[in-house]
Amino acid sequence: MPPVPNEADPEVPRMDPRILIFLLYVMILHELVSGWMEYQKQIAKPKKQAGPVWSSRAVAMSVSHSSRLNKLVREQYMRLPQGGLVQVTYVWIDGSGEGVRCKSRTLDKEPKSIEDVPEWNFDGSSTAQAEGSNSDMFLVPVCMFRDPFCLDPNKLVLCEVLKYNRKPAETNLRHTCKKVMDLVKDSHPWFGMEQEYTLLGVNGHPYGWPDNGFPGPQGPYYCGVGADKVYGRDIVESHYKACLYAGVKICGTNAEVMPSQWEFQVGPCEGIEMGDHLWMARFILHRVCEDFGVVATLDPKPMTGNWNGAGCHTNYSTEEMRKEGGLKHIEAAIEKLSKRHDYHICVYDPRGGRDNSRRLTGHHETSNIFEFSAGVANRGASIRIPRQVGQDGFGYFEDRRPAANCDPYAVTEAIMRTTVLNETGVETKEYAEH
Repeated sequence: MPPVPNEADPEVPRMDPRILIFLLYVMILHELVSGWMEYQKQIAKPKKQAGPVWSSRAVAMSVSHSSRLNKLVREQYMRLPQGGLVQVTYVWIDGSGEGVRCKSRTLDKEPKSIEDVPEWNFDGSSTAQAEGSNSDMFLVPVCMFRDPFCLDPNKLVLCEVLKYNRKPAETNLRHTCKKVMDLVKDSHPWFGMEQEYTLLGVNGHPYGWPDNGFPGPQGPYYCGVGADKVYGRDIVESHYKACLYAGVKICGTNAEVMPSQWEFQVGPCEGIEMGDHLWMARFILHRVCEDFGVVATLDPKPMTGNWNGAGCHTNYSTEEMRKEGGLKHIEAAIEKLSKRHDYHICVYDPRGGRDNSRRLTGHHETSNIFEFSAGVANRGASIRIPRQVGQDGFGYFEDRRPAANCDPYAVTEAIMRTTVLNETGVETKEYAEH
């Protein structure tokens, strides 16, 4: 039997400790490289998931630079006393008929009514409302709200726009709407409008969607809860509170069918108040989104393909419809609307129906733009009578045709012209000041 080697025996070869350390280092490096390569393979695979693929770089690219400014520094100045003076922000609709503009001025004391707010002017050549050679436009205050951004005693004031000759600007649709509402005031028309909108990053991509792909199919997002189902709830809740503070008649909100799409409801409002409150709610939405660094679009079909569009469903009733037996008045109004479908389609978006043609396809909870339809609880119809209304025999109905970017003054005016003033055809009548 051969002798057992002795460690102390100089004949036994010994490995240099430095070689052992080097071999150990090589083994660790091999494991690290193998793990990294496997990780790269995994993240390169397409993922079947409802939520977005998050990355800090993607988030940074989707929000504006201004939103990343230090808000605590701003707050230091916002807390400074005003010495009894008041900031008033004038808000108006620009030449696109969709956008809102604003500018502020100082008043010596807090205005108690709209009559206390003076007229002002602006450069209409910079808002697509006038030529540069004759650019001064008048801002005529019509409705006042508390300011949720600068806080009391400061105000937000919605204005009509008049041209140099004191005639309404082309996108001032409030002027004729007010005439019509004054004519029909004895019918006490109530409206409630459901404003859908989509949150986008400043890169134009839906906020929270994967950079190079799509979320999972529609289904889990409507009224959804959870980070993988809703994107931007902070914005929605901030907007809700800001509207309540301002005095806007906002009455609800919910996540919509397409991810990053939301809805808020305003109403019930009587007459001209509907347009005033919805326009101010839109202004507040855009301002809140500005603070968060994202964009709210009212495009009726922001994403092509198998995704829902965005509308502004309009709920409507008169005093007769709200009383017992009112269903017969609802049905009579729907019959009048059925004979004037083309006229309503033309005024239900700012491009004479071209925007709505992308949305009203007969799919994704819409009717076909070329056909008029009505039904109880039917969200694929032009007009929906809520099931409860059908059972009770009185109440209201919903016109589902208006696009998200409609002008609420145009929509509510058109409904009154057809259902109360009994206008027919595609032409409208001129009425004297009432």
